This record gives sequence, C-alpha cells and structure tokens, in this order.
Amino acid sequence: MLYVFKGYSMMDRLYLHVPDVDEMWYRRRIMLDPQTMSYNRGYELDIEGYDRQTGCISFPQSRWQNWHDYFVDSEPDRFYAYIARREDFEFIGEVNLRKSQNGDWHDMGIVVESRYRGMGYAEEALGLLLQVAFEVCGAAEVRNCFESSRIAAAKAHRKAGFSVINEENGMLELAITRDEYEAIKNVRPE
Repeated sequence: MLYVFKGYSMMDRLYLHVPDVDEMWYRRRIMLDPQTMSYNRGYELDIEGYDRQTGCISFPQSRWQNWHDYFVDSEPDRFYAYIARREDFEFIGEVNLRKSQNGDWHDMGIVVESRYRGMGYAEEALGLLLQVAFEVCGAAEVRNCFESSRIAAAKAHRKAGFSVINEENGMLELAITRDEYEAIKNVRPE
C-alpha cells in the first residue's frame, strides 16, 4: 500500500510505502546501521536486542511477522511506513505513529538513513506523515520527543509546523495540532 499525497512538497520527491512482511529486511538494515542509529547510543533502553554501545537494535526475521501484525493495517491507532524516493523507489527511512496512552494525541517517530540525511528529506517525510496522522488516522495532535542536541531534527520538525511545547533535562517535546496542520496545509501550493 502506498500513501501518496499531493500538495505537501513542491518537489514531491517522496512517498510513503507500507511494507509487506518480506520487506522488513529494510527495517532490520537501518536498525543495525551504527551511523543511522547513533542517536540511540548510550541510553538505558529496555528494548530486546538493544546495543548500548552502538545504539543498534537487532530485528531478527523471527520477529518480523509479529511486529508487522502489530503496526501495519492498524489505523487509526498505529501506522508504519517506509519513506521512499519517487525517482528510484529507493527506501531512505521509516516513519510511524502510535496513539498515546497518556492523552488525546499520537506519538510519532522518524528515522532517515544516515546516508540520506542533510538532503531535506526529513521535512517532506514529516509532512507526509502528518497527512496520514490527520487525514487517515483522525489524530487531534501529533507529538515527538527527542534530545535538544539534535538540531537538524528540531529544525525539520519546526519547518513541518511543529512547535516546542516542553524543554527540560536535555529533551525537546514538540507538537502540532489538527488546527495548526490545517492552517499550514491551506497555505501550501497544490
């Protein structure tokens, strides 16, 4: 299944591809890439297969089906897709949404493979994810939380319409509401 939306990016370089189980090889590849997962390094994470030294997380084929069953075709509570380039259909990262258990919002995640960072893909991918969040999942608000030292990530989120709602202990919490999204969407060219 593809999620292709018009009107977010003037370049329309990307689309979201919901992977089949046999395409989980790409998720495993990026989760085992120390450069891509370097943002994760050094934390005390209670995740099976997490390597604190590298930030990598093992994702053996034996877990693909259960993981896929949980995340895929689970809208409006969860959404998962690969970020893909139109020009060559290359996967360049992943995005996800999860309905929060703490309130009326969806938490999100985005990982752009290290070799594709710095090319402006994150902002466009965030825009596509927000379209799914608000137009497919009916989210009231979307939030993300990450280290304040991740300057490029914060910049991409702000360009996509997010605002900082909390900053403490070296962490930024950013959010965008449905109304904010609609206001931004209505000024973007089709």
